[in-house]
Amino acid sequence: MDNLTLLLIERMGILLTLAFILTRIPLFRQLLDRELHFGTSIAFSMMFGLFGIAGTYAGVTVREDGYIPSFWIFPLAGEEIVANSTLVGVVIGGLLGGPMVGLGAGIIAGLHLYHLGGFAAVPMGLSVPLTGLLAGYVARFFSQERVISPSKALFIGMFAPVIQMSLVLIMSGPPELVRTMVNVIGIPMVLTNSISIAIFTTMIRVALQEEERSAALESERAFTIAERILPQLKMGLTPQTAQAAALVLQREVKAIAVAVTDRERLLAHVGAGTDHHFPGERIQSDLEQRVLASGSIDKGVGREVLGCKRKQCQLQAAILVPIKEGDSVVGLIKLYFRRPQQIGKVQEALAKGLGNLISNQLTLSLAEQMKGLMKDAELRMLQAQIHPHFLFNTLNSIVTLIRIDPQLARHMTIQLGVFMRFNLKLTSSTLVTVGQELEHLHAYLEIIRIRFAEQFAVHMSVDPGVEDALMPPGTLQPLVENCIQHGLRDMGAGGEIRLHIKRQGASIVFTIEDNGRGFPEELLPLLGKVPMERKDGNGIGVHNVNQRLISLQGPDAQLHFANRLEGGSSITFAIPIKKEVSA
Repeated sequence: MDNLTLLLIERMGILLTLAFILTRIPLFRQLLDRELHFGTSIAFSMMFGLFGIAGTYAGVTVREDGYIPSFWIFPLAGEEIVANSTLVGVVIGGLLGGPMVGLGAGIIAGLHLYHLGGFAAVPMGLSVPLTGLLAGYVARFFSQERVISPSKALFIGMFAPVIQMSLVLIMSGPPELVRTMVNVIGIPMVLTNSISIAIFTTMIRVALQEEERSAALESERAFTIAERILPQLKMGLTPQTAQAAALVLQREVKAIAVAVTDRERLLAHVGAGTDHHFPGERIQSDLEQRVLASGSIDKGVGREVLGCKRKQCQLQAAILVPIKEGDSVVGLIKLYFRRPQQIGKVQEALAKGLGNLISNQLTLSLAEQMKGLMKDAELRMLQAQIHPHFLFNTLNSIVTLIRIDPQLARHMTIQLGVFMRFNLKLTSSTLVTVGQELEHLHAYLEIIRIRFAEQFAVHMSVDPGVEDALMPPGTLQPLVENCIQHGLRDMGAGGEIRLHIKRQGASIVFTIEDNGRGFPEELLPLLGKVPMERKDGNGIGVHNVNQRLISLQGPDAQLHFANRLEGGSSITFAIPIKKEVSA
């Protein structure tokens, strides 16, 4: 019996090596997370059933005059029995997967054990599915534990071979042979099966602890990286902030190169490839367009897939991480590697965690910005738009007109009242109709025309059917005011401002043009993105309008600034068509 116990323990080592491999299979990890349905229950039953068959072949053939130590077990003679470890896989299947998995695995392993034959074929084959079923029901008492503790598994493992030996004693014959065999194999099987089950559960717990430690380290690493690059990204995607974020990412992620883009162009590239990947290049690859459209992390292999035309490029693989604000993808982070083999599970998990952290933080930041911008909109309406200088100049003009043209003074007073009422009304709304916005602009222009009758003229072209569409309040007036105060400031006469509102597909496009002096070229990249205090312009107002448009309508609604070839400037933006729903 001692020799048999030692032989079974030696073969148990082979079985546990197989168990260690099993714990590395992704499907096995699903079982630990209790992701069970009919399909996976069948798969797990087959997995543990095959493990049970492996336990049978790791057993020893025993006869009345001794045992056969050969590794492979052939069909048994009438007086032979197998001292086996079949129950290890079946019991583990029941403990982890529940009664159905335990029963399924037991049927598979039990049928194999029955077909080997021997005087105890029936009770041995019957005991295996019965034990798996019982193990599954016992596991329900420990359902709060992800994996049952080794001490409990050892205790349960002792009863599994006891049940099997009991059935052999009850159902097999002749009695003398049965008692002899049970005395020989009983204790070795109890020891080896219970110890194997306990060690197996220990392996699983250790594997889970390693995985959790690794996940914790990667999460901490992702938090650290996100914490360092978020201050830059919160300032907006510009070449300067993108360069700072890319430098941090390359140092922390250990990638060969890192690139940051907006929705259209490469903003920064650091590391290998800087000799031919230049900021300002347009996004061209299908992979980049797919990630921008889907908002999901993806990876690419090969320079053609990554959009590089240089044959000697070292960048052969990359992970693309979308940068999201709310539901909108505003850019990409590209982590480059020399070879596809360098992109492992750790890199993918880090990229996924980093993308989620950045997106969540930017979304929270966006929400805070929206709150601030809405408050700013109110202040803008009450303070900036009804600027003290504007109000005082208008009142002075009314005082003067009372003496020389009372009728015009009355008209100017009425328009000032209309303008102020609209301001108070608009502060309570996040969106107003295009028609209301035009009325607000008209009231402002009526006042300005009286003061600057000879300096400029305003022409409007509005497509029919767009008046009911919704837009952020206080958008057009600050932009027209910017044209008057900045573009036409030095023109004594002949100034023109043209407002075009056109429907294009599912959007409305607004274009405001003037024939003034245009924008300084050095300020074009900054307009709308950075608030600017200017004596000759309305930089803060333009910035606030741009930020409200992006916050309320998305990044596609941002302002676009340009100087016209024939002189003057233009501001263009587009908003999706949304209409008020009637109650």
